[in-house]
Amino acid sequence: MTFNGIEKGSDGTSVTIPNPAQSGSGEALAAPHPEPTPLSTDPSRYGTVRLGDRIFRGLAEGSGVLIVVIIAAIGFFLLWRAIPALARNEQNFFLYSGNWITTDTSAMQFGILDLLQVTVFVSVFALLLAMPIALGIAIYLTNYAPNRVVGPLSYMVDLLAAVPSIIYGVWGLYVLAPVIRPLALWLNETLGGWLFLFSTGNASVAGGGTIFTAGIVLAVMILPIITAVTREVFVQTPRGQIEAALALGATRWEVVRTTVLPFGMSGYISGAMLGLGRALGETIALLIILRGTQQAFGWSLFDAGYTFASKIASAASEFNDQYKAGAYIAAGLVLFILTFVVNSLARAAVSGKDRSAS
Repeated sequence: MTFNGIEKGSDGTSVTIPNPAQSGSGEALAAPHPEPTPLSTDPSRYGTVRLGDRIFRGLAEGSGVLIVVIIAAIGFFLLWRAIPALARNEQNFFLYSGNWITTDTSAMQFGILDLLQVTVFVSVFALLLAMPIALGIAIYLTNYAPNRVVGPLSYMVDLLAAVPSIIYGVWGLYVLAPVIRPLALWLNETLGGWLFLFSTGNASVAGGGTIFTAGIVLAVMILPIITAVTREVFVQTPRGQIEAALALGATRWEVVRTTVLPFGMSGYISGAMLGLGRALGETIALLIILRGTQQAFGWSLFDAGYTFASKIASAASEFNDQYKAGAYIAAGLVLFILTFVVNSLARAAVSGKDRSAS
């Protein structure tokens, strides 16, 4: 029988029965389960850190801080040495494209407009030539080449980076320029009338001392960097993804297009930006190939002129005066900033690719 919510069983025991009026909605309420405390990755939390670990950590942190300090010190030095010369400059430093007149240090005239244009133009031209070739070599070495070919061919490509810049300069002017002279003349005569890139510039097309020749040589110089970085990234493509694509009936090219290229695109862009940074700072080869000129730059592949680095190298005899040297150091400061911008754009591009892939 039931009495006041208590029911007596046949054995005389009492069992409490909940009152339906006080049962609420009938939903079971459970106490919240506490979240587990995440484990710390700091080894010092669970015991004494060994002396070797402390030394290694200090050296690693010190190395990172040292790099930042050195870069900041270089930037400060360039700015400090450039300010006195900029104060005596009578022209707009960023917009003046005329001749550098530093003979009278009390009234100097110099600017970086032509230097910036020539530097960017020849570097981008070289990058456009080197990128597709480097991509093709990396794809071949990682997906098509037999094992007996991969080693020797990779070694030969890497060997290009060991050739000194002066050798590239001499080879470009005295060997490559005569070989490509018919092609340069044909491009100038056929396309120069309606496409400004191949129009007659401020240098002799037949002479070879133009951006056209310099860009090809520069492309050969940066090819090993782009190829090496791209090849190393392509090799890291997960084997499971490749085998899955093959299991679905994909051809070798479809595997490259659907797995290898998407996975390694960020590395390919990083390698290209490293190559661009190398091209922006190239000095001796471009100093030998590019002809100096007093005429304005016209955005033609058959123009000549100076880049930042070659202009500074050509005026080394004027560095005995702080104001004359300061004018070229100011140009070096712009090149220093330009490389930072290029690296920042490369990192932003790689980060964007990683986010889109995830």
